[in-house]
Amino acid sequence: MDIKLYNGCKRVEKIFDKVVIIICVICFLICTYALIDTIHVYYHANDRSLLAFRPDWDDDSNKLGKLSKDCVAWLSVKDTKIDYPIMQGKDNSEYLNMDPYGEYSLSGSIFLDYRNNPNFTDRYSLVYGHHMEEGAMFGALDSYLKKDYFMKHRQGTIITKSNKKYKIQFYALLEDSATNMAIFSPTTTNVSSLENYIASKAKIYMKPSHPDGKLIALSTCKYPDTEDRVILFGHMEEKK
Repeated sequence: MDIKLYNGCKRVEKIFDKVVIIICVICFLICTYALIDTIHVYYHANDRSLLAFRPDWDDDSNKLGKLSKDCVAWLSVKDTKIDYPIMQGKDNSEYLNMDPYGEYSLSGSIFLDYRNNPNFTDRYSLVYGHHMEEGAMFGALDSYLKKDYFMKHRQGTIITKSNKKYKIQFYALLEDSATNMAIFSPTTTNVSSLENYIASKAKIYMKPSHPDGKLIALSTCKYPDTEDRVILFGHMEEKK
């Protein structure tokens, strides 16, 4: 073989090897970043340090005001991972990617519609949360599509910053579009009409035990980047 040709081939091989190494390093860095980012997202979604601010149902002491001025309540759903402070921003975008400490977070916060009364005195209150894996945030709502799970996880509580206490009984699971203003405009919705709509469209429906109680909805995305929503409805009764 011609020496010049041989040397040329060797140079091409070396360049090729270097390109392959560079590509592998770039792929490794991208994968590492994605892994770290995923861990970071789910760390925020499962941040148990927030539990230090959780109020006790049988105790009138309340630390929610120490967490943030925007923290309006605490939501717990029995035997699920739904156990979070409820935030309320100036609009419904503020807490999409901000945690309760005010830090940027892809998992965001559980938050009350900005139009609702923070003491949950409205006839209908709407609460949002991201759909996260392993039941974090409002990822648990998927499980309510199974009737057995629904029947075993119908109880919840809300304690507000002003120490109003509500028991929740969930009675319906609905899939709908985020553009449906009958559901997603809580302060202008005709609640009686909404109750009838829920009864006719629900995937799972149980006759409410307390039909005169205030209505609450927990809403999350069914799929990323779509308008499809999974919504869990319940009635609230205030502790006297």
